[in-house]
Amino acid sequence: MQGFAAIIVAAGQGVRSGRAGPKQWEPLLGRRVIDWSVEAFLTHPGLTKLVVVTEKARDDAGLPAGVIVVPGGATRSASVRAGLAALDLPDDTPVLIHDAARPGLDHAVIDALLGVLTDNDGAAPALSVPDALKDTAGPTLRTVPRETLKRVQTPQAFRKHVIERALSGEASFVDDLEAVEAAGQRVQLVEGSHKLHKITYPEDFDLVSRLLAPAQTLPRVGKGFDVHGFEPGDHVTLCGVKIPHVAKLQGHSDADAAWHALTDAILGAAALGDIGDHFPPSDPQWKNADSGLFLKHAQKLAEDAGYQLASCDITIICEAPKVKPHREAMRAQTARLLGLPLDAVSVKATTTEGLGFTGRREGIAAEAVAVLASRG
Repeated sequence: MQGFAAIIVAAGQGVRSGRAGPKQWEPLLGRRVIDWSVEAFLTHPGLTKLVVVTEKARDDAGLPAGVIVVPGGATRSASVRAGLAALDLPDDTPVLIHDAARPGLDHAVIDALLGVLTDNDGAAPALSVPDALKDTAGPTLRTVPRETLKRVQTPQAFRKHVIERALSGEASFVDDLEAVEAAGQRVQLVEGSHKLHKITYPEDFDLVSRLLAPAQTLPRVGKGFDVHGFEPGDHVTLCGVKIPHVAKLQGHSDADAAWHALTDAILGAAALGDIGDHFPPSDPQWKNADSGLFLKHAQKLAEDAGYQLASCDITIICEAPKVKPHREAMRAQTARLLGLPLDAVSVKATTTEGLGFTGRREGIAAEAVAVLASRG
């Protein structure tokens, strides 16, 4: 791989950004705007030299060791000339020139530019124009065809001698590509990146922050429901807690409706089927089994799939027994089993005001919601 040099132009005042100082030195997601581009270049294995062109008043820019800092000029083109003058490198060295106000630079864009520079005099990233364009210069609006128009970004890449010759005069250009175009050189555009959005106006800080923020996997939410009828007995088991009652819950296992509902909620959040798929009541090994086994197994399956149980909420629906006196014990038992902090476990109870089978005291129902977070 042939090495390349880079120039970051950071001498502008950024008066439209709405900030007290130049936008390139303002904070963005925990570091300065310019630091994003500096890091992108410094971590690329092909970089041989990096020059940052600053406003004349900023001699100490707080940049990493090895970065060359030079004062800029009155125009962008003058600042680029100052950066080129600091590069004591062979004429055919690729030079990438980048705006400090575009912090979304990555190695893929750098590699794409270097890849096409072999057969061209210049290269730049560009995006298509998605919006309708209107020319307002005349007395009436005029539609401008957009099919052949491109939004050109930076960095822009050139052989060192090509860009030096194009900028050898005193003319000022809107970007470096314009100077090379004026000289009749071959230019190739590569696919740009929306992350390279330029910070210009106050609202751009928020937009670019959202573009550059680390990708967050959305939480997964599952809901479970279970119901068991009563049969003769002296207690019910809910959330692993034995509660004295005039009957017990009927089921193949210990019929813990609350933990069964939570098991289904976890499996549902991870899209792993339901409790019957993993613990069929027709299997004799689960007769009278502790429902905590089901719950822990569902948690492990979710973890194997890359998720971690973050919180859960259980609602028990019954007229009797009274759940409230046992609620904290149920929360604690669930939290202990699942390794969750107590404040991540909610247990509630309600009635159906005498309606339905729970209202007739024929059994207990339970609903549960589980929230899974990505372990990546």
